[in-house]
Amino acid sequence: MNTMSDRSRSPTTLKVAIIGGGPAGLGAAIELSKRPFIEWTLYEKKPAISEISNGLTVQRNTWRMLEHMGVAQHIKADDFFRPTDGHHTQHRNGRTGELVATSLPPQGQAAPPHQEPCRMHRAKLQQALLKQIDQRRVITGKKLVDIIQLESKKIRITFQDGFIDEVDLLVGADGIRSVVRNFAFPDHHISYTGASSYRTLVRNSDAFNINGLPRAVIFWHGTEANWVYTCPLGGNDFEITARIKEPAGVDRFSWGREASVKHLIDTFADFCPPIQQLHGLVTNLQQFDYFAGPRLESVTRFGAVALIGDASHPLSGAFGAGAGFALEDGFVLGASIDWAVGAGGALEDALNLFDEVRSPHYRDLYGVLDVLAKSNSELSKLHLSPDEEIHSRIGNTWKPEHNWMYYYEVSCALPGFLKTYDTRDTDHMATSRLGTSG
Repeated sequence: MNTMSDRSRSPTTLKVAIIGGGPAGLGAAIELSKRPFIEWTLYEKKPAISEISNGLTVQRNTWRMLEHMGVAQHIKADDFFRPTDGHHTQHRNGRTGELVATSLPPQGQAAPPHQEPCRMHRAKLQQALLKQIDQRRVITGKKLVDIIQLESKKIRITFQDGFIDEVDLLVGADGIRSVVRNFAFPDHHISYTGASSYRTLVRNSDAFNINGLPRAVIFWHGTEANWVYTCPLGGNDFEITARIKEPAGVDRFSWGREASVKHLIDTFADFCPPIQQLHGLVTNLQQFDYFAGPRLESVTRFGAVALIGDASHPLSGAFGAGAGFALEDGFVLGASIDWAVGAGGALEDALNLFDEVRSPHYRDLYGVLDVLAKSNSELSKLHLSPDEEIHSRIGNTWKPEHNWMYYYEVSCALPGFLKTYDTRDTDHMATSRLGTSG
């Protein structure tokens, strides 16, 4: 039988197209680059690999992936903000400024200093990832418009400019509005969640002049699950992100667009003076509407398509750790292909393993959201005063058992799956062997 690896020869070339140049796509490119038998190309629809959004949290699980991928070396201490308390998140009553709770790591889960969570600008993480790949394989200005699977099982992709490519594996890293996901699961749909995010940056030097604004990671909570998130970033950037519950009866967009600063100020008019003064520094504002969809039963399709990052779990920032999840996806995808090569398996077998590792993880994430949704629904029926609602919502939502994903170690979970696969009868593997198609 002609296999990708008979253990006596090198595997033949596996051609891969990665769609999307965010953390998911770049992380996958880094991992696939480690496999010399993989010929990959990354296609990005924007004219350059860039990021226009605000900050992101680099959690402990994200640091592990960055170190594994060799990316951590490109991130310097002045690229991020890490408070002396180890990025413990404060939860304050936004109306009064009162500290209600502080999110701490579970007992025994304290990170070493170099893996303590921090907050950094998305663009700096993206540039660090980009430094770790062969940028000649990155093609920008390519908007994907059509996908079909050929009789040969290859995937043909067509771009808006007429360019066509044919690949063995299509990796959808194209975000919440994934074209690849629409091809793989045409009956799956996302919709507006009823809340929008408003994001901007001001200067640290201006923010730190505000009396009563701590140099810390803080959620300032209001009613109806509205909140303002404040945090210094690296350099002279200070981040302001707000979540506002809004009606669905107007056009909504998942990408950023200009928004009214007055709307931000008016929505949080009852917040404490430090937040009022901070909002007074805002001169421009970007709005990102939150979209989400039901959990996918599988993150692979047709034995030739894999979804990673937001394309695989359309949750629109529900956990604030999307970059970490995306990098874990890339890590597992590369490891799954390695396993199939060593076992003489097919691409379909590699994707089956990838799916068995990642789909349960996302099932558990959706499970947390279900618990929170039920809790919030019950809370809305209690007719509490504003301050009572804020205290109850913080207590119900920000529990240690809801933070397990930040301490999950995919590199430790993967060997258990590999051991299970290695004990299976190889006759049960797909017969079209990986990498033999030319």
